[in-house]
Amino acid sequence: MEKDMNPSPFFGHDAKEYGILSLAYLGDAVMEIMTREYLLKYGSFKKPGDITNAAKAFVTCEAQSDAFERIESLLTAEEADVFRRGRNAKTHFAPKHGDLIQYKRATGFESLMGYLYSSGECRRAKELFLAAFGPVLNPLQRTE
Repeated sequence: MEKDMNPSPFFGHDAKEYGILSLAYLGDAVMEIMTREYLLKYGSFKKPGDITNAAKAFVTCEAQSDAFERIESLLTAEEADVFRRGRNAKTHFAPKHGDLIQYKRATGFESLMGYLYSSGECRRAKELFLAAFGPVLNPLQRTE
């Protein structure tokens, strides 16, 4: 798989140098950026609050858990391993929304996205994001 240029001058590390929860932390930001970029490009919002409400379809643990189920069969063995490690990581947080299973699955998904980003595989991260959130994305697209 061809790697993208690493998008950040701050990252020169091999993704394997990060702990799994560090990858989840990074992956949370990656998914937030992808969500915002998608909503700005394809959404048609009348009020600033509308875009924030639309983002909830992407950034909650429930949404990420459901989204992961849509891409699980698309993962390589390496990607599935990163997801499993993230899902099984011991955290000291209790989910504010959703249940523990959804929270752990979302953490695994975020770990995967952080891993892909820090590995320079941004195209793959975008591909999985679009596949994972396809049912959510399609209704938001502009009909201009």
